[in-house]
Amino acid sequence: MSNNFLERLHESKPLLLDGAMGTELTRRGVDTRLPLWSAGALVTNPEVVKQIHIDYLTAGADIITTNTFRTHARNIRNTAEARRLTHLAVQLAKEAVQQAGRPAFVAGSVAPLEDCYSPHLTPHEGYCQREQAEMVSHLAEAGVDVLLIETMNTVHEAVAAARPAHYLKIPYMVSFVTNERHELLSGESLQKAVDAITPFEPAAFLINCIPTHHIGEAVRALRACTDLPIGAYGNMGTPDNVVGWASADNMPPEAYCFHAETWLMLGLKIVGSCCGSTPAHTAALRQLIDRELSPAVERS
Repeated sequence: MSNNFLERLHESKPLLLDGAMGTELTRRGVDTRLPLWSAGALVTNPEVVKQIHIDYLTAGADIITTNTFRTHARNIRNTAEARRLTHLAVQLAKEAVQQAGRPAFVAGSVAPLEDCYSPHLTPHEGYCQREQAEMVSHLAEAGVDVLLIETMNTVHEAVAAARPAHYLKIPYMVSFVTNERHELLSGESLQKAVDAITPFEPAAFLINCIPTHHIGEAVRALRACTDLPIGAYGNMGTPDNVVGWASADNMPPEAYCFHAETWLMLGLKIVGSCCGSTPAHTAALRQLIDRELSPAVERS
């Protein structure tokens, strides 16, 4: 679709982001063992990747996220192959939008170069700038509508991805993973992170991949740091050293929406779900947004 993401973001009705890709691949029997995790499916099971996108679109997602969480050259060990797989991931997402027959934005996922929960492994600033600029360039070449720089755990790596997006004039969002003190996992303050990125004109800030029951307070902390649109998508389950994530069945869609309803009341413009979620969670969120917010929009 034509890129009117920024225009749509500022409408009254929140945008619905899709749910997990990696854990959904695992749930459907695809090998997601580390270090490639979800990226391996682009080689072995691209049709499953596309079907997952279609299922999220059918469930009502307004934004689907490319399967590029682990297609950096650092993970693939080959720059040309990393570019090819990144382009393939974007192509699969675009084809899914066409096949689903409903408009949606394709968001290019830009993940941390190393483990999301291990900020001490983050490469130094020069490496991050070079490698994240390459990733952003690959996604821009492939024609994504917006970038989702997600699960950022240090300020310097978030900036390293935001800077090239700004210079290439691609709409982008930055999402942080935080601790219970509402700091980045590096110990840096959320305010420091927001202040460092704001000069590069992001479209929105989000919180993601923290336990669902912690999202509400994290969103409140984020709201206090910025006037830009904000969003959130929580996880369910725990990290796993073999397949990347161990899903838990203790957060059915209705329970997730119980939490999400509170987040929406805080003024979220983007809501979705993270690791451990399924298209059923997206469908429940779609119903929540349409049921709870549409009448308020009509009265405004």
